[in-house]
Amino acid sequence: MVIMEMSEMLTWLVPAPPLISFFVIILFTSRHRSMSHLVALFAMGLSLLFSWVIVFNALSTDHFGEHPIASDVGWLPTGDTVLRMGVAVDPLTIVMLTFVPLACFLIILYSVGYSNFGKGRDQRDISGSPPHHGVEPMYSRFFAFLSLFAGAMLVLTVADNLLLLFFGWEIMGLCSYLLIGFWYGRTYDDKFQITPSGAAVKAFMTTRLADVIMLIGIAYLYFEAGTLNFREIFFNEEIMKHLLESPSLIGGMAAAHFIGLLIFAGTVGKSAQFPLHVWLPDAMEGPTPVSAMIHAAAMVSAGVYMVIRMFPLLNSGGHGSPALTVMAFVGAFTALFAATIAVAQNDVKRVLAYSTISQLGYMIAALGIGAYVAAAFHLMTHAFFKALLFMGSGSIIHGVEHGMHQTNDKLDPQDMLNMGGLAKRMPTTYWTFVIGGFSLAGFPFVTAGFWSKDEILADAFAHGHWWVFVVLLISAFLTAFYTMRQISLTFLGDARTESAAKAHESAWTMTLPLVVLSFFAVFAGYVGVHMDFPVLGAMLGSNPFEHFVIGSLPHHISGFEFEWTPVIFSVVAGISGLFLGWLVYGRRPLVIGQQDPLVKVLGPLYGVFANKYYFDELYNVVLVRPVKWISEVVAFKWIDRVLIDGALHSVANLTMKIGSVAVWFEKWGIDYAPDKFGDGVRFSGQSFRVIQSGRVQDYLNITLSAVVVIGAILFVILR
Repeated sequence: MVIMEMSEMLTWLVPAPPLISFFVIILFTSRHRSMSHLVALFAMGLSLLFSWVIVFNALSTDHFGEHPIASDVGWLPTGDTVLRMGVAVDPLTIVMLTFVPLACFLIILYSVGYSNFGKGRDQRDISGSPPHHGVEPMYSRFFAFLSLFAGAMLVLTVADNLLLLFFGWEIMGLCSYLLIGFWYGRTYDDKFQITPSGAAVKAFMTTRLADVIMLIGIAYLYFEAGTLNFREIFFNEEIMKHLLESPSLIGGMAAAHFIGLLIFAGTVGKSAQFPLHVWLPDAMEGPTPVSAMIHAAAMVSAGVYMVIRMFPLLNSGGHGSPALTVMAFVGAFTALFAATIAVAQNDVKRVLAYSTISQLGYMIAALGIGAYVAAAFHLMTHAFFKALLFMGSGSIIHGVEHGMHQTNDKLDPQDMLNMGGLAKRMPTTYWTFVIGGFSLAGFPFVTAGFWSKDEILADAFAHGHWWVFVVLLISAFLTAFYTMRQISLTFLGDARTESAAKAHESAWTMTLPLVVLSFFAVFAGYVGVHMDFPVLGAMLGSNPFEHFVIGSLPHHISGFEFEWTPVIFSVVAGISGLFLGWLVYGRRPLVIGQQDPLVKVLGPLYGVFANKYYFDELYNVVLVRPVKWISEVVAFKWIDRVLIDGALHSVANLTMKIGSVAVWFEKWGIDYAPDKFGDGVRFSGQSFRVIQSGRVQDYLNITLSAVVVIGAILFVILR
C-alpha cells in the first residue's frame, strides 16, 4: 500500500522537473551556459529516477495490470459533472517510462559535447547558424527547448485521458517547430534545398493537418462516451458496446471505428506515415540531438504509443475492424515505401530518417494485424537502437566538420560519399554504430531489433496475414542492405576527402551515451523472446514482456504458437541483406570519385528512389502551389481586396456622400438663420462699442444730447 502511494505521488512528479527546467533556464540561467545544461541534466535525472522507481515498484507488484496506479483531480465543471484530469500508470506506461526518460537524459548529456561546450565562440558564427567551430551561440535556449520537449513527452506518457495526452502532443508539436528550425539563419546556395526554417514550417503545418482531424475524433469520442479517461472507456463494457453499436456519420460504420480512424489520422501525421511522411526527412535540418529526440524518445514514438494506447477502441469488433485494416495497409506500405527510398540516400541522417518511417510502419502494421505486444516491444527496442544511430551519426558529422575546420574544405559533412575510413579515426563511434546498425538490420539471435522485428513477422505468419508478412519481409531485407551500405560508405575503406582523413573521435559526453545505448540495443530484446523458442524461451523467463504488457488490455488477445518458418525467413532476410550490402560496398569500398554502384544496377529507379518518388515535387504542384495561388490571388486579391475591401470602400464612399449632404443641410438649412442673427448682434456690438469710453463727462454729454433731441421731438409733436 505504501509502495503504491509513493508511486502515485512520483507519477505526478515525473513530468515536472523538465517542465520547470524550461522556465528556470529561460528566466534565470540563460546567460550561464554551464548552469543551463546542469539544470537540464539535473531535472531530467530526477525524472529518470522517479520513473525507474515507479518501474521497479510495478515490476515487484503482483498482478499490476489489474490494479494500476491512478489519480485525478477535478479540472473543468461541465454542468452536472466535472471533467477530470489525472495520471495513470499501467503496464504499457511502465514500458514507456523505462526508455523515454533514459533516452532523453542521454540525449541532453550528448548535447553538451555536440554544442561544443568549453570552446570559445568563433567570430565567424552568426546567430542561427550551426557553429561547429565554436560553442553554440544559443546554447541555453537549446537546452531549455530540449527540456520542454522531454517534459511534454512525459506528460503524454502518464496521462490518464486522451485530452491531457493531446496537451502533451501539441506541446511537442511546438517544440518540434522550435528545434527543427533552431538554426533559423542557415541558408544554402542550392535554392531547391530546404532550409531549417522551411523544414520547421513544413513539419508544423503537416502535423497540424493531422492533429485537427485527431481533435475532431477526440470531441466525437467525448460526445459518445461522456468521458475521455482510457480506463473508464476500455474497461466499461457498456460504453464499448454503445460505441460499437452506435452509427457514425459515415453510413454502415460504427462510431468506434470512425472515431478510431479520426484518431489514427493524428498518428499518420505525428509518426510520418504515408501520405504525411514528407516532413520527417526534412526535419533532419535541425541539430542531431533534436533528430534523436524526435525519432527515439518523443514525437514519432508518441504517435505509435497513442494508437497502442487506443488499441482496445481500434480493435473493437475484432480483426474485421476497418480501422485495423487501414492501419495494416498504411503501415505495411509505408515500411516498404520508405525502405526503398533509404537505399538511395547519401545523407547519413536522411538514411536513418527513412529508416524510422519504415520501422514505424512496422509497428503500425503490427497493430493492424492485432499484434499488440509485438508493436509495443518493437517501439521499445527501436527507441534504443535508433537513438544510438542518430547520436552516432551526429558524432560522425561532428568529426568530419572538425576535419573541415582544419582543411578549410567546402563540402557537405553529412554526405556519406565524402566520408570513408572513419573506423580508424573514430573507433568508439564505429563500434557502437555497428551495434545499432545490426540491431536495426535484425542481426539474428544477438540484437534487440531481431527479436522485436521477428515477433511482428511471426505474428503475421501465424495468423495468416500473408501479404503483410511478405511486404514486411522485403522491407527487412532492404533495411539490412541499406544499413550495411551506410556502415561501409561511412567507416570502411580509405578516406575520400581530407576532412574525413582528419576527423577525430568525439568528446566523452557524446561517446558515453553511445556506449550505454549499445548495451540496450543488444540486451533489451531478451525480455521478449517467445516462450516456446528453444532453450532461450524458458531460460529467459518465458517472455516476461508479453505477460506483463498484456495486462494493459481489458481482454487478453490470443498469442501464437512458435514456428521455425518465419524465424528462418527473418534470419535469411537480415543476413542476406547485410551480406549483399557488404558485397556491393564493403568488400571493395568506394574510392574518391567512384560512382555509387546502385546507379548502374537500378538505372532510372535509382533516380526515383533518390528523389523520394518525387512526392515533394508532386505535393508542391498539387497542394502547395494551388494553396499559395488561392491564398494570394483568390483570398487576398479577389476576396480581400475586391470583394471585402470593395464592399467596405463602397459603404465608406456612400457614407461620405451622405455625410456631405448632411453637412450642407446643417449649414444652410439649420445653421444659416441663427448664424446671421448672431452676425447682426456681433455687428451691433462692434458698432456701439465706440461709445463705451469710460469717461463720466462723455456719458453726461451724451445724456444731455439725448434729452435735447427727445425734448425737441416732443415739442414738435405736441406743437
